[in-house]
Amino acid sequence: MFRLAHISDVHLPALPQPRLRELASKRIIGYVNWRQNRKQAMTEGSLDLLTTDIVDADPDHIVVTGDLTNLALRQEFENARLWLQALGPPTKVTAIPGNHDAYVPRAHHRYRALWAPWMRGDIDETEDAEHIDRAIFPFMRRKGNVAIIGLSSAVASAPFMATGRLGRRQTARLETLLQEAWDERLFRVILVHHPPKLIDPGRALRRLTDGYRLRRAVERFGAELVLHGHDHIRAVTAIRGPRGTVPVIGVPAGSSGPSDGPKSGGYALHEVEESPDCWHLTVIHRCLDESGGVKEAMRVQFDIKRP
Repeated sequence: MFRLAHISDVHLPALPQPRLRELASKRIIGYVNWRQNRKQAMTEGSLDLLTTDIVDADPDHIVVTGDLTNLALRQEFENARLWLQALGPPTKVTAIPGNHDAYVPRAHHRYRALWAPWMRGDIDETEDAEHIDRAIFPFMRRKGNVAIIGLSSAVASAPFMATGRLGRRQTARLETLLQEAWDERLFRVILVHHPPKLIDPGRALRRLTDGYRLRRAVERFGAELVLHGHDHIRAVTAIRGPRGTVPVIGVPAGSSGPSDGPKSGGYALHEVEESPDCWHLTVIHRCLDESGGVKEAMRVQFDIKRP
């Protein structure tokens, strides 16, 4: 059995004090939101409880689906690198960026460089030495009988918007990787920050604008599991694949405090077992409880046809 832990939207506290010139952009909106709302709702204590629970679960691998930062400040990227190092080495941890990590234009250059060891495929996809230490999307990592495919939907968006985009070239490369992993009979896990399908019409300003590209790629080439964050809520949905539905799992913000509902800070464990004709997938959502501990919130099982 392969055990995969999934955490997202850690929005690392505490926020470094931005310089005045750094706020002369969309960051001023995010900064006000942080001071008025998120500073109280997202804490180091909550994140520490969840990461400790993840370590105690002893998963084979950990994935982080974006939004490690809040305003994409230089110091935030440095702090996130230290957090990733503490979570585990690149052989044990895979990360992708979220929209907050690309909060302003050109911010992506920082995470592509600083977080590259956690955002790199098994084999460099270019022989150009200039790009060896820079993350390139999509990428694929093979871990046992599992293929982890990382996408980037992180783009700078207008004020009051949090949309994402994959683009034609990235989606075309995704199709190639999905076919490669299928040919190798691997359990294919797609990591993307934004959910592939808009569930709540009222959140259109936060959607994956070309989500149809991802859904079309999965419908044609298949996948066994899609993991996302972004909505800060525990979610179990599905999209269409060539041999049936594909589970789509979202997790709440990893630094949110406890609550009674699906927005309570949490993460998910995915247990993958192989049989001759199908994959047995067990999804275990774990969340903070009011007593200061971590508990199981939901358990869902899937049988997924395999090659």
